[in-house]
Amino acid sequence: MDRRRFIQANMTSGALFAGSAACAQEGTAGPFIERDAPGQPHAGKVLAAIQPHSDDLPLFAAGTIAKLLNEGYTGHLIRVTNDDRAGPGTVGETVLANERDNHEVARVLGLKQVFNLNYSNHQMDGESRLEIRARFIFLFRLLKVDTIVCYDPWGHYEENPDHYVTAHCVEAACWMGGMNKDYPEHFAAGLAPHGVREKYYFARGPQLVNRVVDISSTIEKKVECNLANVAQGPAGRNGSLLRARLAAEGKRLPVLGDTSESADRNYIRHIVLGRDAELGQKYGLAYAEAFHYIGPEPDVVGEYVQRHAVPL
Repeated sequence: MDRRRFIQANMTSGALFAGSAACAQEGTAGPFIERDAPGQPHAGKVLAAIQPHSDDLPLFAAGTIAKLLNEGYTGHLIRVTNDDRAGPGTVGETVLANERDNHEVARVLGLKQVFNLNYSNHQMDGESRLEIRARFIFLFRLLKVDTIVCYDPWGHYEENPDHYVTAHCVEAACWMGGMNKDYPEHFAAGLAPHGVREKYYFARGPQLVNRVVDISSTIEKKVECNLANVAQGPAGRNGSLLRARLAAEGKRLPVLGDTSESADRNYIRHIVLGRDAELGQKYGLAYAEAFHYIGPEPDVVGEYVQRHAVPL
């Protein structure tokens, strides 16, 4: 968390990498501020929300996902591991608890389907990246995915192999899915080549941030999403546990409120998501999330023809 705050404090202010190709892509010297779009401008488009673990998207991107769904996207959730190393009880109990949480996250956000790839937690650097990439290609073609939200494949100092392996496989699958000679059996089954043209990459560590998304209108959805993560993560029921511990010590934290429910919600809103408020404050927003954004490639041929074509 501290590394992420450090890099945001520098990169998003334009102090580092200002004028880079990533920033030029947005047409500004600093990060582009993505705000709520009226109506449903993304109606008909498909979003894949991809996370190695059940708490990744709730912590880093749930507000943006909820915003994009509000604007017309149909969304699907892809969880890559079975979370068998992070949660309560035995390994089997941990897997079940996280699976339930993951489905609840999808329900809260309004994601249509859940795909669990079920690789073992913390072991993905030993798995076949070729296989993982092929599974993503199949899903991108099957679902006709336009946009993905995922960990940044080029985020620095990421110590969890599940995060960087997932991200690298996703990035490769995004362009390879559009090729017409990779996995021809897909075409025999009725699928067609389909590349992913738009990416929102988030990171826990240093990152080249070129887009900041205003999530003020969806922050309560993000709070709900984190409440769903009971098995792991810094959210869940930690607020009510903290309130009870302080009461036993003869203390209280006013921001937690007077009930267990208010304690859980306010713990998430003010402590877990405090970084979202800090980032938003820099840009005059209540809450925000930061990304390295990659958009559709420009139609160079079409633009050239439009500028230079003359009548016969």
